[in-house]
Amino acid sequence: MTLAPNVYDAEPIPEAARAEIDRLLATGDLFRYTAPENAPVALLEREFAKLLGTKYALAVSSCSAALFLSLLGLGLKPGTKVLIPGFTFAAVPSAVIHANCRPVLVEVGQNYRIDLEDFAAKLTDEVGAVIISHMRGHTSDMDAIMALCDAAGVPVVEDAAHSLGTLWNGRNIGTLGRVGCFSFQSYKLINSGEGGILVTDDADLVARAVIMSGAYEHNWAKHIGGSDPALEAAFARWQNKLPLYNLRLSNLSAAIIRAQLPELARRVRDGRANHDYVAEALNSSPWLDVPPPLTPETRAPDSIQFNLVGFADDAEARAFADAAAARGVKVQIFGLSRDNARAFWNWQFIEDLPDLPQTRAMLMRACDVRLPARLTRSELDFVAGALIEAAEDIKGITQAYGT
Repeated sequence: MTLAPNVYDAEPIPEAARAEIDRLLATGDLFRYTAPENAPVALLEREFAKLLGTKYALAVSSCSAALFLSLLGLGLKPGTKVLIPGFTFAAVPSAVIHANCRPVLVEVGQNYRIDLEDFAAKLTDEVGAVIISHMRGHTSDMDAIMALCDAAGVPVVEDAAHSLGTLWNGRNIGTLGRVGCFSFQSYKLINSGEGGILVTDDADLVARAVIMSGAYEHNWAKHIGGSDPALEAAFARWQNKLPLYNLRLSNLSAAIIRAQLPELARRVRDGRANHDYVAEALNSSPWLDVPPPLTPETRAPDSIQFNLVGFADDAEARAFADAAAARGVKVQIFGLSRDNARAFWNWQFIEDLPDLPQTRAMLMRACDVRLPARLTRSELDFVAGALIEAAEDIKGITQAYGT
């Protein structure tokens, strides 16, 4: 009999990382700027930029730090409005506020993607930037969003924390906007515990971000690989003119990340296959609905989201989560999980926090289940079966005795 799978442990760190960590520990060379060249963090940046197909990458302490530095790199004036989705993690509006800007929340639909009508209405002359969160790896209509933002002259920052390996019309998510930000936190496809990286083709933006990340004095020179007059000029232009926030990544974290980059394609392939297998099973239930990907989107999921259908009240939804937990599968219902950092009404640090009725309704019935790429087919069957049976427990009783 298959037991409930452990969906929280990450995949083992490759042996190549362990060997490099042993070498670093033996030398004590853990700070990215100690070596004159080719520190592990610098090598990671070059390898990641090549992987994504961008000119530049900057590795930092978290994806939150990458978002914050991206906004600072854009040179937005204090008080500038920044559009963000109403469905994202609390770190996103926090980064906007840390950058002395004002988050403006946009409605999100039942498919977890930005409502384009609301987005267009809120993309006013007062908006200085847009952050698109590909939340849980669900890509909004980037063709429409980029067309609107390009016409308005508004730069787009992609929060691709959940979307490393996702493609849009064959292009890597994170490379569609002015800058893309990724996460290496433990629940992501590549895990270093904590860590993040931003990618861009904009020399001036990355120069500003590098300096503010903590490249004091002339350490920014260690970010130049080969001849790059545009980047050299940008660094010289901003020397001593920007504050330092010290958001650097360590060589130890970089060693852990670099060893996993060759594993990314496999994890993406297996994660998508696992997700689609479970999605097909869940969609066979009248009580569960997994929204399909958009046509240009090739996803790289490590979790699955689905909506409860026909659950009239919160008590029924909570009963479903309890029934799934009793079978060994933990379900997070975003809007019913106390103080959930993905429920916008808990972002009470935002002044004049708006209500988003469409987003609120979605969050009250949207379910989240971890689905790591390493799960076996029998473990996937266990997860899908537990969820379908839990829904039948609740709605089968309702159907038989309630109506």
